[in-house]
Amino acid sequence: MISVYTLKPAFQRLLRPCVNFLAKHNITANQITIFAFILSCLVGAGLLYFAKEYPYFYIVLPVFLFIRMALNAFDGMLAREHNQQSRLGAILNEAGDILSDLALYIPFLYIRAADYWLILSFSLLAMFTETAGIMALQVNSQRRYDGPMGKSDRAFWIGLLAIFAAFNLPSANILNYAVILINLLMLITIYNRFKNALEDKNAKKQKK
Repeated sequence: MISVYTLKPAFQRLLRPCVNFLAKHNITANQITIFAFILSCLVGAGLLYFAKEYPYFYIVLPVFLFIRMALNAFDGMLAREHNQQSRLGAILNEAGDILSDLALYIPFLYIRAADYWLILSFSLLAMFTETAGIMALQVNSQRRYDGPMGKSDRAFWIGLLAIFAAFNLPSANILNYAVILINLLMLITIYNRFKNALEDKNAKKQKK
């Protein structure tokens, strides 16, 4: 399955002028990371308070997911290309991504009446999917972004479900089936990330 992540290089090329502008005006990668997390919490809160009564509010979610994708690209490019990499930045980036996902997706699934256990399993698998990518560093591999259901892919499919929800679709049953499919694909993603990390021929051998 093709992952949305494969589009990242082209997306970054489009954003590079904006990144250079931010760097020129002393905007840091960590500031962008924190800003993206705060906005995610605000949008999640907005879903909880407004979406049930005003279904068209669901349109905010896919729009913001695209904006958040751009913000994620901004902080990464600022860090790598403008000498802003730091240990604090790495922690903020990984933790911010996981917490922002939960802040955005859980309110949406809750409001759309997905099954409680599916919401819980989605939350745990989303966190563990990203943790699996980070854990590759522990075996001296690179941070893994393998699909088929990485962060960008989750954003795409949840965003698509939110568009349907704005028009009072899908039904609760269809939503549950969609979440089940996403959960299964996250399990495959976790397996792929562990497998590819262990088979990484470019990984440095650990000293005993």
